[in-house]
Amino acid sequence: MGDKLLRRWRMGLIGGGPGSFIGPVHRLAAEMDREIELVAGAFSSDPGRSREAGAGYRIDPDRAYASWSEMIGRERARADGMDFVVIATPNHLHLPAALEALDAGLAVMSDKPMTATLAEAVALAARAAQGARPYRLTYTYGGYPLVREARRLVAEGRLGSIRKIVVEYSQGWLARPVEAEGAKQAGWRTDPAQAGAGCIGDIGVHAFHLAEFVSGRRVARICADLNTLVAGRRVDDDCNALLRFDNGATGALVASQIAVGERNRLHLRLYGERASLEWRQESPNTLSIRDLDGTETILHAGTAMGPDAMAATRLPAGHPEGYLEAFANLYRDFARLLGGEDNGLLADAHEGLRGMAFIHAAQTAGGAWTDLELPA
Repeated sequence: MGDKLLRRWRMGLIGGGPGSFIGPVHRLAAEMDREIELVAGAFSSDPGRSREAGAGYRIDPDRAYASWSEMIGRERARADGMDFVVIATPNHLHLPAALEALDAGLAVMSDKPMTATLAEAVALAARAAQGARPYRLTYTYGGYPLVREARRLVAEGRLGSIRKIVVEYSQGWLARPVEAEGAKQAGWRTDPAQAGAGCIGDIGVHAFHLAEFVSGRRVARICADLNTLVAGRRVDDDCNALLRFDNGATGALVASQIAVGERNRLHLRLYGERASLEWRQESPNTLSIRDLDGTETILHAGTAMGPDAMAATRLPAGHPEGYLEAFANLYRDFARLLGGEDNGLLADAHEGLRGMAFIHAAQTAGGAWTDLELPA
């Protein structure tokens, strides 16, 4: 890397104001490897709250802006202006913020899903394809070392041909109508005007990405059953889908935010002709491989893994790493990408568009089998 390691990429954050969960996570993850620093932000549409957030993030008060348009314009005029923006806003703002940043010649790192609607995603993908600066998405779970190791093992044929894929993402935090009780994070996520989709777009798309990322296969058809189980809620909060993959493999995807007692249960199982694997996000430092003869091998993070997984491992084996380190791996990948080195592990606009096509198909199929197709 040479001199590239001396370059600290300057980051501007859109969103992440007072009360945000994900904003501070972005900041901590981005700065973990000291290759990126947060220098500016449009943290809230309320100028006072944006200044308050800026003080909390310990940035120059003059660089806590009232809008992303102001931030982009004023940062472009600075010799030390930001190099890229992070979009950590409700989904309906992803498209306009990303377009304005790309048009200004800035790279973009965006929360998932790509946009609020498939039509918006098509427009953004077209714009990203025209730009010289990268556009990527934070599908966080692809940053875990053993997820990357599972991807390598599947690609190298350790499981044989993949026959079945089962992925579940269950939470219980929306089992009550907490959005009606003033919970900010629930408020926008259950507002169709801001979120575009409910559970299927919030966590279902994470499960979808994880299944494709590890298996290397693409969902070709989907039969989805979306439900709203909390009275008065305007978006789905529970989802079940049958999947067919491009190689003929079958699959199932479960996503729920009304599963009482579940915290963050992301669980992936792949079944091949010779072996299977299993990974759980709540126990992320082990990966189980079970062979046809009944042998089970437990892989531990930091031990005898391939290069991508080892590069994503920060501590000696036996020292647990988790969500924040996985998120930081995405930012380290992004910093290297800005420096001209692409390991191909970050989700790009095409992967973002696939996620939006999945959400759209689940929302519109009405319980019938439908092809998962990207718009022309």
